[in-house]
Amino acid sequence: MKNKSRNKKGTSTFEREMRNPKFKKEFEKEYKSLTLQELLLAMEEGDEKSVRLLAKEAGLHPNAIQNLKSGKTTDIKLTSFIRIAKAHGFHVELVKEEKHIHVDLKMSA
Repeated sequence: MKNKSRNKKGTSTFEREMRNPKFKKEFEKEYKSLTLQELLLAMEEGDEKSVRLLAKEAGLHPNAIQNLKSGKTTDIKLTSFIRIAKAHGFHVELVKEEKHIHVDLKMSA
């Protein structure tokens, strides 16, 4: 069965659209937002904290947390990400093969 999403040259609609700089920029922005939101949702799983409580524990403003959850904010500082992770009981670690580097910040609220 032929793949109907490809034209005669074997290029999919997505591949053609990604050649358009405006489309590509918007797609990458939306994709980045989606991946950040998915990561935040995964950290929240089983943790029923309110936005206010999470913000307090992470030392951030509640609006900052709400903007992340809604996708309004698509990029955050590493320090903010680590604080949110810690507030959910996670730690951040850089891993390369057998090498593990624990990333930690002093939490100050």
